[in-house]
Amino acid sequence: MKKQVLALVLAALMVCALFAGCASKPAANEQNTPATDEQNTPATTEQNTPAETKDYGTGEIKIWVADNVTAFTEEQAKAFMDAHPEFAGYTVTVEPVGEGDATNNVLTDVESAADIFGFAQDQLSRLVTAGAVIPVADENAAKVAADNDAGSVAAATLGGVMYAYPLTSDNGYFLYYDKSVVTDPTTLEAVIKSCEDAGKGFYMEINSGWYQPAFFFGAGCTLTYDTADDGSFTACNIDYASDNGLAALKALIALHKSPAFNNGSSVGNATNAAAIVDGTWDAGAAKELFGENYACAKLPTFTVDGATYQLSGFGGFKLLGVKPQTDENKLAVCDALAAYLSSPEVQLARYNAVQWGPSALEAQKNEAVQADEALAALGEQLAFAIPQGQYPGDYWSLATALGDSIIGGEYDTADDVALMDALKTFQDTCISYAK
Repeated sequence: MKKQVLALVLAALMVCALFAGCASKPAANEQNTPATDEQNTPATTEQNTPAETKDYGTGEIKIWVADNVTAFTEEQAKAFMDAHPEFAGYTVTVEPVGEGDATNNVLTDVESAADIFGFAQDQLSRLVTAGAVIPVADENAAKVAADNDAGSVAAATLGGVMYAYPLTSDNGYFLYYDKSVVTDPTTLEAVIKSCEDAGKGFYMEINSGWYQPAFFFGAGCTLTYDTADDGSFTACNIDYASDNGLAALKALIALHKSPAFNNGSSVGNATNAAAIVDGTWDAGAAKELFGENYACAKLPTFTVDGATYQLSGFGGFKLLGVKPQTDENKLAVCDALAAYLSSPEVQLARYNAVQWGPSALEAQKNEAVQADEALAALGEQLAFAIPQGQYPGDYWSLATALGDSIIGGEYDTADDVALMDALKTFQDTCISYAK
């Protein structure tokens, strides 16, 4: 009898143990952490849902880039979307709108503007002030800063906030020339004389606020603006109405008087040219124009009243911005696409396709990039250039007016007093833009 009772007790204990074991399994499943291997948490947990399973919805993404990289950008955008099926609900369209026009088009109608757009760094302040560009996503900003050179990162940043993705470090200018005509590219006087002797043209766009400062900055002048965190202009730092400014203005007047001088900066529009101040974007056209005599150099020096100065100018960058979005899912897709289009690998591919000089440090180390003559000349010139900051839109119009007056001969017979008055008027007007 005792054996029967003991058997019943043991059986009951086994049943209880069985039920206890069954009851413990749901608790383990709720945490999705197998007791045998805490590191192999199943991928079915909510915390570890793969990104590709997220529903990003549907929509259209429009991109504006310069005409010569439209086809390239279309190919890269397609490659990105093909590699990310989680974004399959979105259609990407690429339209040719250059960096010089993009900002004005965006500010004219932000709602209908492109979602992602390329622009020149000097337009960042206007875009930020208008609320037309959003900061780079936090998860991307640190990598962007690490991947790109310091100048491009600074150009994409305003008030300590990164607002754009760097695309290039090639937005500056230098001298393209025909080495069969110009044998000494080191001084402006020698370049001009060679052009005059050969009956050839020297091209430089002196009625442009981009090229004109080459003389003023080269002579030692300053023209910069301070901005608030919101992008508004708070002060103008300028000393054009000075002896240095007078030297620069005299050099511009002397250049305009040369029969070799032509006002322009596009190789494609130059005729009978032996030298032209232009940028890397026209390297292909310059090679075609000069053929086997194609050569590049930093900008030359110029001499006024016995003093010699090195032509300087602006150095700048192309950036990629993302406009504000009401749909957070679409914003995430735009951020991811912009980060990819500005990545080191795509920057290098873009250089190989259209010779845009990369800002990405890894791409800059590439053998082909380092052997590029135009980029080498620009790199040498950038040592003398002023990093381009933010400038009011009215500044560009004012610089054009000054250049037009020079080209029109308004100052051809002016004495130093009259020239200083002109510089004082220019300086006061620049200062007024920050009030």
